[in-house]
Formats: sequence, structure tokens, C-alpha cells
Amino acid sequence: MPTDKQAYYKNNRLKQIRAFCQVVRSGSITQAAQKLFLSQPSITLQIQALERELNTTLFERRGPVLKLTPDGEALYVLSEPLVQGVDNLYSNFIAQHGRLESGELNIGAGESTILYILPEAVRRFTKAYPGVHLRLYNVTGRDGLKMLKSDEIDFAVGSMLDVPEDITYQPIVTFDPVLITPVGHPLALKKNVTLEDVSQYGLILPPRHLSTWGVVKYVFQQHNLSFKVTLEAGGWEVIKKYVELGMGISIVTDICLTGEEQLVRIPLSQYFPRRGYGLVLRKGKFMSPQANRFVEMLTEVYREKGSIMAV
Repeated sequence: MPTDKQAYYKNNRLKQIRAFCQVVRSGSITQAAQKLFLSQPSITLQIQALERELNTTLFERRGPVLKLTPDGEALYVLSEPLVQGVDNLYSNFIAQHGRLESGELNIGAGESTILYILPEAVRRFTKAYPGVHLRLYNVTGRDGLKMLKSDEIDFAVGSMLDVPEDITYQPIVTFDPVLITPVGHPLALKKNVTLEDVSQYGLILPPRHLSTWGVVKYVFQQHNLSFKVTLEAGGWEVIKKYVELGMGISIVTDICLTGEEQLVRIPLSQYFPRRGYGLVLRKGKFMSPQANRFVEMLTEVYREKGSIMAV
């Protein structure tokens, strides 16, 4: 028969583990407390009780910074799926019976991905599952990864070159890189445009912390060429507009070109790799039925278009 003490710990273990997992995801006791609607002392007591029960130390405390110990990392790997499973028990049950009648889905993506990559999948999903509350967060780069790691979003959709150790990236679709110039630009009149030709003119590029800048820099360096940026601007719509106005030329992914722009499109596939877009997940993240179904629909969209990426 279990003692009163054992019964107490068993009854409170889920609360302790949930608090522990939230601290790991949030990176601080303060943010974990806010997420769980508890006080900071309550979170601290839950962690301390878990450490006493397991007779170990779960975090290295260096001022405000919390870092998992090896035992803490092992416990997180074991407990995170359990917490996610319990928290998503209802939606999992509903999904097993073929119904997605409620719940929510939070997706992070950059403006261009939201405008060009996701619309058809979003249309199909909201039509098929009107009871699921879908949120699209316009985030890119570091901000998107931060939301992903703190579980503020279920997953992100975008392009990644360097994948962090705690992140997984599953490419879904690829598109061709192209140079865009204003109508009447000198490069638009050339039969064959080289990378050296492009280097003579100012580029309009997304901010340098995003992946496009890194790709452009790498390709020019590989050909022992330099490039100049006359303007940094976020989002393909903005970039296309400023190219139309004659403020520079740009290198974009061809999915953003509708044919209605007053631009000249010049292929650059001989220099630049195809651009992949796909699913970005935190390692160990539990995928809800809503998330799984959306990813299935997104994959179906590009399979039908014949542009699905082989992985």
C-alpha cells in the first residue's frame, strides 16, 4: 500500500512535470508562471519538489539564466511527450474518431510565405474544419524561432539554411530564383545576363538577418564577386514595388511573380540554388491532430501542382 507521502507525490506529479516542462520551454520561471497562470513561488516549489522526489538537480542556476543539467535533459525528453499527450487528450480522442470539431492551430511564417505559400492550404483547412481556430503569426528569423521554442506556435513554415540543433526542418516545396529589373533596365535588354553583370547594379534585398541575404553573399563569394545593396526592405511585395519604381534590382523566388507586375524576369538558376520551403518544428514537439492535418493539406496542395520536393 502506498504511504500518504507517496500518494501526495503521485497526485501532484503531473503538476510538477508540467511546471518543469514549461520552464524549459519558456527559459525562465517568470514566463512559465505567466503561461500556467501561477505565481513564481508556486512554480519554484513544484520544481523543488520534483528534484527532491527524484533526488537530483534539474537546473543549473546562474543568476536569471536556467540551464538543464544532464538529468534535467533526460527528464525533459521523457516527460514532454507525456505532458503534451495529456494536454491534448480531448483533441486526440476526437481526431481518432475522424472529427476535428474544435481546438486551435497556431502557425508562424513570414509575410511572403503567408501571401504565396500558404493561402490554398489555409482555404482548404478553414473550409473543412470551421470549428478549429487558426492563427497565422507574421514572424521570421529569430522571432519565429523564439516563438517556436517557447511553444507559442505549433510550427512554422519557411525557408531554412542553417538548422539549429533543437529544430527540425522538413522541406516541402521548391521554387526557382530569378532576377527582377524594371522595364527598360540595361540588364533587361541583354540576351544573356551573367552574375558579373548583376554585380554592377545596386540590389534591393530583405534584411541581412534573413536567409536570402546569406544565399546572395555566398553565391557572389563563390564567383569572386562583390555586390552592393542600395536598399533593405522586408517582404516580396515591397521589394517588387521598389524595383518597379526603378530604385534597384532584386533576386527573388519566382512564386512571388504573378505576371501582373511591371517587371522583367531573368532566370538565375545557373548561379543560385532552388529555394526550399517547409515545415519548421521544435525537436520533441508533439504535433496536434490539427497541426498534422494542416501539414497534410499543405503537402497535398503542392503535390497536385507537381512542385512537391523529394525528401
